[in-house]
Amino acid sequence: TQSEIALGGHAFEARIYAEDARKGFLPATGTLHCLKFPDAAPEGATMRIETAVRAGDTISPYYDPMIAKLVVHAKDRQAALEALGAALSRTEIAGSTVNTAFLAALAADPDFAAGDVDTSLIGRHQPALTEIAPPSGEIVAAAALAASGAGASPPSNDPWSSLAGYAHFHSVARRTRLKFGEDDIAARVSVRPDGRFQVTLDAPYDSTNSHDFRAAPRLARWPGHITVFEGAVGYTFAVQDPLARADEAAAGAGSLRAPMPGLVKLVRVAKGDAVIKGQPLLILEAMKMEHTIAAPHDGVIAEIATEGAQVTDGTVLVRFVEEQAASTAVAS
Repeated sequence: TQSEIALGGHAFEARIYAEDARKGFLPATGTLHCLKFPDAAPEGATMRIETAVRAGDTISPYYDPMIAKLVVHAKDRQAALEALGAALSRTEIAGSTVNTAFLAALAADPDFAAGDVDTSLIGRHQPALTEIAPPSGEIVAAAALAASGAGASPPSNDPWSSLAGYAHFHSVARRTRLKFGEDDIAARVSVRPDGRFQVTLDAPYDSTNSHDFRAAPRLARWPGHITVFEGAVGYTFAVQDPLARADEAAAGAGSLRAPMPGLVKLVRVAKGDAVIKGQPLLILEAMKMEHTIAAPHDGVIAEIATEGAQVTDGTVLVRFVEEQAASTAVAS
């Protein structure tokens, strides 16, 4: 009978989604190049992982972007929350933006821990729950080390593997460049005589310069990128290709890109139109939701996406006439 079923302990279920908490929880897509969950439950807790995807699978814009349910059980609410945070901090996902950092921050929120929960809790605490601290010098150095190829295991049939990094008189150094958000990062990676790797960073990450590494940090290498894991946060760096920099700069100048994959459902302006900052330009439909794309500044439309077009994350939706040409067009 029901009276014979005793309640014991406390449990939480965290739903891990491909979404960007910092952009209003917009759905994200991408290939899961890395997908690792904890091998064992945190001490004093039990854990269950429910998932239907694996590393190499793609999160598409056509289906719900949930990746997994992480369920923990412990003796009481506080212990269960601590176990949940610990499990999220040992979860590694790379290839798509995910909400693990948000879930870990929510598990650590004092009001949530106390059970003082209502539908406005996330809105009240949104900056604290969604903002992520910039990467430390150690995290950037770990990404630079991985991007340089230093420390990577050579093929077993490589006859030169035992001589990797050898120099007769001084350490071997390699320059590498990364991009994190809008920041361009330059680093110098060298091998010390004792076998340690040393990474020296340029500004603004040089305040604690010269980082030495013996143990490998938690990271994932995937095409053109390095993701370094720090707790529940995955910091993703783009590995810059010097040959592609000019093309990328040209593509990004005076343009507006899609914040997610989707369908261009409605276009409100046309080529040659003068627009003002905040004016709706088009509507992008993704995951059964409509998102209005507005002008980031005043300008004149040079090109705009076609209504009905299916676009991917980062696709250029709108190009603006260059400032000098725009002034002439508006005057005419």
